[in-house]
Amino acid sequence: MLQTFHYVLKGTCTMLYDQVIEAAAAIRASSNLRPTLALILGSGLGDLANELEQAVAIAYADIPHFVHSTVASHAGRLLLGWLENMPVVVMQGRFHLYEGYAPHVVTLPVRVMRMLGAEVLLVTNAAGGVNPAYCPGDFMLIRDHIYMPGLAGLSPLVGQDDVRLGERFPSLTLAYEPQLRAAARVVAAGQNVTLHEGVYTMVGGSNFETSAELKYLRVIGTDAVGMSTALEVIVARQVGMRVLGISLITNSATGSETGEVSHTSVVEAAKAVRTAFSALIRGIVREIANRSSEP
Repeated sequence: MLQTFHYVLKGTCTMLYDQVIEAAAAIRASSNLRPTLALILGSGLGDLANELEQAVAIAYADIPHFVHSTVASHAGRLLLGWLENMPVVVMQGRFHLYEGYAPHVVTLPVRVMRMLGAEVLLVTNAAGGVNPAYCPGDFMLIRDHIYMPGLAGLSPLVGQDDVRLGERFPSLTLAYEPQLRAAARVVAAGQNVTLHEGVYTMVGGSNFETSAELKYLRVIGTDAVGMSTALEVIVARQVGMRVLGISLITNSATGSETGEVSHTSVVEAAKAVRTAFSALIRGIVREIANRSSEP
C-alpha cells in the first residue's frame, strides 16, 4: 500500500498529460469518430456495448498506458460507435483501486475520453442497496457521492499541479448535473422503471462490507455502496465534463442480511435486468441527444 501511494505522489505530473496524448493518438489511429458522450459500463452491465452501430473495438492492452482489467465480468475493451444516433465512446469494463492500481491510473481513461471529444460522462455501476427501501433490480440515480478512500487521501488529483489537466481544486458541489438527472427521470417515468435518487458511497474493496460497516454507511447518508465511480467522476469534473450516474441495485446491503453476497451473485443480478438496463440507458442517451439539438 505504501508503495502504491508513493507511486501516486510521484507519477501524477507532466508525464500524465503526455500519457493522455499518446493514448488518444493510438485510439484515433483505429477510429476517427469524435464522440460526444462517454459511457462506463459496470459489473455485469457490459452487454450494452454490443448494441453500438458501426463500432470499432480496441482491447485495453492495445492502448498505451491503459492497464489490464483483471475482473472476470469486465471485458476490457474500449469501443467507439453510434448509440441512438449519438457518437459515443464506451468502456466495457473499468479499472479499480482494489486491483492494485493507483487512482490516477484508474482514471486515465476518463481523461483520454475527454481528449477524444466526449463532453458528457454517463457512468454506471452495480451497487448494494444500503437504503432499506431499495430492492434488487431497482435503479438509483446518483445525486451525490461519498468517496471514502478520497477522504483518507487517495484522490486521483494528488500530485504535482499541471494546468493542462484541469483545475487543481475543482468544485464537486453539483458533480452530478441536475439537468441530466431531470432527463433521466423523464425517461424512467416513460418506461415505468423504478428509479430512486440517492447518495452513492465508494469503498475500496475488494471485500464486501461487514454488517457494522453497512450500518455506519447508512448513518452517514449512504443509499447505495460500491467499489468504483466516485474517483472517475472527480476527474470528469476536473476536465469539465457533465456527469450523470446510474447505479443498478444488485443486492440488499442494509447490514441486517443473514445470507452471503458474492461477486458472482452481483453479476448474475445485473444480467437478469440487462434488457431493462439497456432500454433505460438507450432512452437516456436519446433524451440527451434530443435536448442537445434543441435551439
